[in-house]
Amino acid sequence: MPRILAIDYGLKRTGIAVTDEMQIIASGLTTISSETLIPFLKEYFSKEKVEKVIIGEPKQMDGTPSESATLIEKFIVLFQKEFTTMPLEKIDERFTSKMAFQTMIDSGLKKKQRQNKGLIDEIAATILLQDYLQYKR
Repeated sequence: MPRILAIDYGLKRTGIAVTDEMQIIASGLTTISSETLIPFLKEYFSKEKVEKVIIGEPKQMDGTPSESATLIEKFIVLFQKEFTTMPLEKIDERFTSKMAFQTMIDSGLKKKQRQNKGLIDEIAATILLQDYLQYKR
């Protein structure tokens, strides 16, 4: 069974998570520079079977698009040009960064480790993907 890949897209960094082949568990894959995301995905898709990509959709508390929504939409247009046959689904990402930070605290990471913004992005992508998997079931 192909994997599902999740993207927590940001201006500078992008967190990426992926499921196992049975689509049961979401795991953090990496955090990369956002400008290298398309080449990274091309290489990843050439090595791994991916069924679908989900991307965090930033929203305000009232459900309206946040300021960074236009940034995400620009990336989505680029993604769909590059990967015309790959399904892409937007998922509400409210609270994922806060949940990622709390996860770091709960797992006992020291303050210095919790300041690693790349790790927060990767964990946020993992939370996004795990939430999607639970919703899908």
